[in-house]
Amino acid sequence: MPTDHAELLRAADLRVTAPRLAVLAAVAAHPHATAEEIRRRVHERLGTVSTQAVYDVLHALTDASILRRIEPEGSPGRFELFRGDNHHHVVCRTCGDVGDVPCAVGHAPCLTASNDHGFAIDTAEVLYWGTCPSCLSRQQSSVSQKETL
Repeated sequence: MPTDHAELLRAADLRVTAPRLAVLAAVAAHPHATAEEIRRRVHERLGTVSTQAVYDVLHALTDASILRRIEPEGSPGRFELFRGDNHHHVVCRTCGDVGDVPCAVGHAPCLTASNDHGFAIDTAEVLYWGTCPSCLSRQQSSVSQKETL
């Protein structure tokens, strides 16, 4: 799999353009960013790119399996570079922070469905939900402060 962003685009038969390279750079630097966060970073980098152009690039790169879009419940879609490793995600219920979790078993699809309904399953998507360390710390500090009052 190509590692250079321009090579990724060429391997997918996509033209190498400044907006596409800027989107890839933003996603690589900030995995799990929302489309709006990516748009803001691309605009900071290029200055003249339209919102629609960024959304079009995100769509094209997702269709080409260069990006992966995840959609935790209650959150806008988030984007990361597609790695083809069938990893999963953990989401903080408090702040929405997202982290990567390696494949549950070590080989795709990581989980075996109790009834595959005749499908040839090749991917499992798992979202683990909980509270991140930062939010836990804030919650514990808040409880401690209330107890001392």
